[in-house]
Amino acid sequence: MLSQMQETLISAPPIPADPDFPNAPIGWSRSDAEHLARQEGMELTVEHWEAIHGLQEYFARHEGMPTVNLHELHDALDEHFHSRGGMKMLYLLFPGGPVAQGCRLAGLKAPEIAADVHYGSVA
Repeated sequence: MLSQMQETLISAPPIPADPDFPNAPIGWSRSDAEHLARQEGMELTVEHWEAIHGLQEYFARHEGMPTVNLHELHDALDEHFHSRGGMKMLYLLFPGGPVAQGCRLAGLKAPEIAADVHYGSVA
């Protein structure tokens, strides 16, 4: 029989590796994102990190759903960054697409249409 403390530890949610990114996928790290960004010719700024944090939060809120709604995610990003130019600003930050490239850097699997290179930078 498990003690009360053992039961609590087993049922407790995992502690995030990075407290500033509590919704980050397991195994994701800022240093991995920075390395990937450098490979893609980018230097991550405060705005990049804000978008990465937002993407991770969005996916965490929609965890367990069969698919992520690309249009809803696109609209959520646009609304959050609206005062700074919305999607126009996000495309400047993420030339590979705010959803597709942003998800890669956030350690997330982008919705299928956003990850399909035949569609270009639609997401």
